[in-house]
Amino acid sequence: MKLSHPSLPIDTLSQLFITILGDDHGIQTAIRDDLRAARERDPSCISYVHCLLHFKGFLACQAHRIAHKLWSQGRSSMALLIQSRVSEVFAVDIHPAARIGRGTLIDHATGVVIGETAVVGDNVTILHNVTLGGTGKVSGDRHPKIGDGVLLGAGTKVLGNIRIGEETKIGAGSVVLKEVPPGSTAVGNPARLIK
Repeated sequence: MKLSHPSLPIDTLSQLFITILGDDHGIQTAIRDDLRAARERDPSCISYVHCLLHFKGFLACQAHRIAHKLWSQGRSSMALLIQSRVSEVFAVDIHPAARIGRGTLIDHATGVVIGETAVVGDNVTILHNVTLGGTGKVSGDRHPKIGDGVLLGAGTKVLGNIRIGEETKIGAGSVVLKEVPPGSTAVGNPARLIK
């Protein structure tokens, strides 16, 4: 209901979502893992139902999963329409080609931007105002690759086709322009590793 619009009627949208969810067990598993992630990693999550109905980061991520499936089927116009509605309704802009792993928590969500060639691993936590973007200097594969178990603090900007290693923490407000090794903590603008 939240995503429906005169250009995207609720009957069309609900039938599309039901069809894709019914056919794709991978998306079903990812949704369960995302729900579990919210319940386990977000102290404000009081129940699975609360997350399912009201957490806009969770809702935006699930709509992205549908849009990504449409994109991979060559149905780019519908995928981009869903992306546009998610951006308008939830203030989260995830390109339908971006790949997002399971167990993703997008906490608060407002202002999150994830570019076309970005890859987000499993069990990643993304706080509000995070950008996984390009530098504007290259085309093609130009967005970050985020490893499993990464925490991206509020306002973090990770720019360019760089890798953020597994189990890394990026501090709030950091601007990351270079690769960060696994198990590290990086903070600042430009980001630097800390012990």
